[in-house]
Amino acid sequence: MDLSNAKIKEIRALREKKFRDEAGLFCVEGEKMVAEALASGLEVVEVYRKEEIGEKAMERISALNTPSPVLAVVRQPKPVKPIPGGLCLALDAVRDPGNMGTILRMADWFGIDTVYVSEDCVEAFNPKVIQSSMGTIFRKIPVTADLPQLCKEFKAKGLEVFGTFLGGENIYTANLPAEGLIVMGNEAHGISDAVAAQVTVKLTIPSFATGPTAESLNVAVATSLTVSEFKRRSL
Repeated sequence: MDLSNAKIKEIRALREKKFRDEAGLFCVEGEKMVAEALASGLEVVEVYRKEEIGEKAMERISALNTPSPVLAVVRQPKPVKPIPGGLCLALDAVRDPGNMGTILRMADWFGIDTVYVSEDCVEAFNPKVIQSSMGTIFRKIPVTADLPQLCKEFKAKGLEVFGTFLGGENIYTANLPAEGLIVMGNEAHGISDAVAAQVTVKLTIPSFATGPTAESLNVAVATSLTVSEFKRRSL
């Protein structure tokens, strides 16, 4: 299979959000990731293998430092907003793709019903998000939402909205129900004021250090600890 320069340019353009949005497509790389894409039910538009297109062409279309043997172009699924309920996550302006991918992977592991994201979160189809999610992106696709309004919808159903703050209630002694919305904030600034105003229960992950300690936890680590404690209580 010979790839034209025009086709190579099209595929390379999908590294940028603007072109992903315009085309409604994204790329995945690696045998495991492409296999996950093919099994996911999403529309896989094209699959390119190094033995078919040649090493040079694969180097040109790959976004990885060491090109993988296979790359697939996948159509983005149409967004669906589920009915609020279950135990869900809401990410408020999480910007780092590694954090986003790790959180999605964790949410998949713990059986979180839905991951909601604010408009200013890093895009779910960012190549670094996809790689760090390790295939979870095909099972746990984030839902973009107006978070203050989402919080109101959960509360209208009689469900609590939890958020992590300094000075909140100790998560290990707080009452943690099996259902509700857990809000996690931006890496540098935490939960925004508009969303914080809708939080009904403020939680803190306490430090057990006896001396000087880190100022805070990485948001992906904090999210994992928080979700793990909620799930532990529901056993």
